[in-house]
Amino acid sequence: MGGEEEAMNAVLNRLRRAQGQLAGVIAMIEAGRDCKDVVTQLAAVSRALDRAGFKIVATGMRQCLTAADGEAPPLTEAELEKLFLALA
Repeated sequence: MGGEEEAMNAVLNRLRRAQGQLAGVIAMIEAGRDCKDVVTQLAAVSRALDRAGFKIVATGMRQCLTAADGEAPPLTEAELEKLFLALA
């Protein structure tokens, strides 16, 4: 499996996780659950979506850095993702 395919699978897994969490939020609202519980679960959805987005950005940046400077060792995808997550 290539690096791009692995990155795509990671993004899809994170988006599926967010999809499941969002379904949970909808069910909680429909069931009349406490607002605090709904907001807490919605925050988890937001984090899952952010992580998927950061993964996409990290993958793109890695490709750019690799193409821009072949002599210096590029940052790994995990290192780039960690940097972006630190900004959140």
